Amino acid sequence: MRHRKKTVKLGRTSAHRNELLANLVCALIDNKRIKTTAPKAKAARCLADKMVTLGKKGTLAARRQAIATLKNEKSVKELFDTVAPSFENRTGGYTRIIKLGRRISDGSEMVLLEWSDSMIAPAAAEEVAVEETEAVAE
Repeated sequence: MRHRKKTVKLGRTSAHRNELLANLVCALIDNKRIKTTAPKAKAARCLADKMVTLGKKGTLAARRQAIATLKNEKSVKELFDTVAPSFENRTGGYTRIIKLGRRISDGSEMVLLEWSDSMIAPAAAEEVAVEETEAVAE
């Protein structure tokens, strides 16, 4: 039984997995949306939500925890200055995953991981999802 075993291993060592997730979250903070595989997005979503929660606290200790986790001061500054304040009235669910279909080369399920509706206009998100789906279908 897998009780209390939350860590998704992704076929990597713990150090490699931590760096991968930190890089995915930094890319999400910088670019507002990223295209990746479904298991990576599900693992990164958990870390991204934790980082937004730290950003909402706004304390020096929270900033230092975020820097220790993400290892990128520029992304942490962006997180604390723009991303976290936009989720001030929200208690959770800061990210969303939009399925795009399977990758042609190896058949991996591709998804679009992005901030939920308070960061970007919903119409723009739908346009991107439609464009990505059409590109995958071709």
